[in-house]
Order: sequence, then C-alpha cells, then structure tokens
Amino acid sequence: MPVDRFPVEAGHVLLFARSIGDLNPLYTDPDAAAEAGLDGVVAPPTFVQASAQFMEGYPLRPEPGKPWFGSGSTPSGLSKARAADEGSGSGSGRGGGGTGLHAEQRFEYHRPIVAGDVLTSTTRTGESWTKQGRRGGNLRFTELITEYRDQNGDLVVTATGVSVATERVVEQEGS
Repeated sequence: MPVDRFPVEAGHVLLFARSIGDLNPLYTDPDAAAEAGLDGVVAPPTFVQASAQFMEGYPLRPEPGKPWFGSGSTPSGLSKARAADEGSGSGSGRGGGGTGLHAEQRFEYHRPIVAGDVLTSTTRTGESWTKQGRRGGNLRFTELITEYRDQNGDLVVTATGVSVATERVVEQEGS
C-alpha cells in the first residue's frame, strides 16, 4: 500500500529506536548525528515500516472505538470472519483456498533517512514464482516492491517483501 505523506520526526525516530532496543546515539542525539556528518538524527533500519501508520485503511492501524489486531480476547482481537474480510495479516489465506504468509523482507538504502525528511511511497508487484511444497501442493511466492522517495523525489529506500501462499492439494475421487 502506498503512503502519500510520511513525515520523519525526531520523536518518532527516538520511540522507534527505543521499541527495538537500539540505543545508538545517531538515532537519538542530534549532536552525535552532526558529528557523523548527518543532517539530523538518522532512522534505524526497518523504520519505513512505520509508514503504515500513515495509510488510511491499513488493517493493523488502531481506530478509536473499533476492535483492531491485538486488541481483544482473541489472539488477533478480531473474529476470524472479520479478519479474513479485512485482510488483517492474520494468515487467514487468500486465493486458491490456501494460507498466506509473510516469507521475507529486505531493504536497500540509497541514503540514510534523517529527521526532517518527508517520504512518499509507491508499491508495485515484482517477480512471482512457484515451488513444489514438501507436503504436496505448490507454494506461490510474490514480491511487492515499495519505493520510498524524499521531499525532492529522490529514491531513499527500496523495500521488497515476499509473500507465500500454499495451494491445497485437491484429491480426486477414486484416488
């Protein structure tokens, strides 16, 4: 999902760094960042994933007064039917009657992300391929490539996610 505007703020970078347990002063101290030749505190690796909080309709984004993933007495906070309808990322499965999983995530940084940047993103489908599963049926892999650009339109990060969906084996009558 693309994001129209993702402001990179020093406070958000600080909280993200604390949440992943990384106390690198480049993430929190403007003086340390300046000494390293940076224009501001730098965002930790994977920080662009936080852009999801700026996407309207993102299923993991909490909305006041509504149950959300992780908010309830069930493991997801949502009923299975609602999670499947909304694509909550709960592994509910999409297409072919199989189960969908997040298989891989990688990031290519073209320059550091610094506080003060305002990022936008676009997402496109990359390669797709199929492999034979160990228990029968096929595994379908699909890449989603998200490019994050700064306020000048310069490419900052390319994020590639790979999802895998299993295809259930359909048993034929009389086999």
